Amino acid sequence: MSILHLDTSACVRSLSVDSECNKCEVICPTDAIVFGEKPLPSINFSLCVGCGGCGGVCPTEAFGLEDFSVTDFFFDFLEEEENLISCKKNVPCLSALSVEHLISLAVLKKEMILDIGHCSTCEIAHTCHKQIMDNVEEATYLLEAMENEAEIKLESISYEKEEKTDRRGFLSTINLKTFAKTKQNFENEVERASDELTEHTLAKTDIALLKKKKLPEKRKLFYTAIKRVEKPSQFHIVEGAEVSFTSQKLMDTEACTACQMCYRVCPTGALTSDIKNSKIDFDPFMCVKCNICHDVCEPNAITKSPSYNVKEFFEPTVQNLIAFKVRRCNECNVIFSTNTKDKLCYRCKAEEEEARELWGIEDDE
Repeated sequence: MSILHLDTSACVRSLSVDSECNKCEVICPTDAIVFGEKPLPSINFSLCVGCGGCGGVCPTEAFGLEDFSVTDFFFDFLEEEENLISCKKNVPCLSALSVEHLISLAVLKKEMILDIGHCSTCEIAHTCHKQIMDNVEEATYLLEAMENEAEIKLESISYEKEEKTDRRGFLSTINLKTFAKTKQNFENEVERASDELTEHTLAKTDIALLKKKKLPEKRKLFYTAIKRVEKPSQFHIVEGAEVSFTSQKLMDTEACTACQMCYRVCPTGALTSDIKNSKIDFDPFMCVKCNICHDVCEPNAITKSPSYNVKEFFEPTVQNLIAFKVRRCNECNVIFSTNTKDKLCYRCKAEEEEARELWGIEDDE
């Protein structure tokens, strides 16, 4: 069984304590992943079954399995003539594949079969099977909107791999060449033996990595696959709520306070500004719908659009959400961005309001 790893620098929860992302906890079929008082998830390795479902739903690919790489599987599967994907053949669980993976593989393979024959007797099906069905439904919906004829079929094949092992064959694997891997497996088993939650914190190296904007591998694969298919006859508009891995944004220009938090915490760089912080631009294709920009926006100025234009898959365009005035603060002389007539920066304005409240001075009419 592969052991689970968490890249804390990639976890959305590391970017802000206001993040409410808990997709990994929701899908975990054994309650091995939990959120306590600390923002980062804790893992009970003795409960983890290595299904990979947490990695499949994680918007930033913070979770991964030691012995299974979705990206490696992606390229290996494309080289194979067969088009069957099964939990008993080439993946730990079908839920380890995101919607982006399914669409990318489907358009490149033309036809893909997902074996759900083991789901009816699987102990983790109560969360994973539902996720698999949701992913396939969404992928099919978007393929139709893209006017792509690729098919994702669900079949109860119940594939079983033939394995022949004997004592001599087992002993032959324990040699100097495989000693390191055997030792690592032993250490993993020791880690699994603990029935306690392993808490995760940010190290200094992780904090440095938080500043780097990084696009998940699954988005890169998706972009590469889409470039190889024909554009639809027309770009269809789909329901925004039906797309789980990206979004389009709307900005309430009157509510926005120019606090700059949304684009500073965006993990991929979907939200950006310029050197003067005079605007907020948005690239839908870079968005992974982690929701952190919404979680940190106190006035709820930035919202998700109720629709999504499939054109963004084929012809990504950067959209300007809001433009700011750039002024110099009358109090501290610091340059600041605003969309109001304020002559004080955000900090000085807050201090002035606190002072007025402390001294009981009413605001000027």
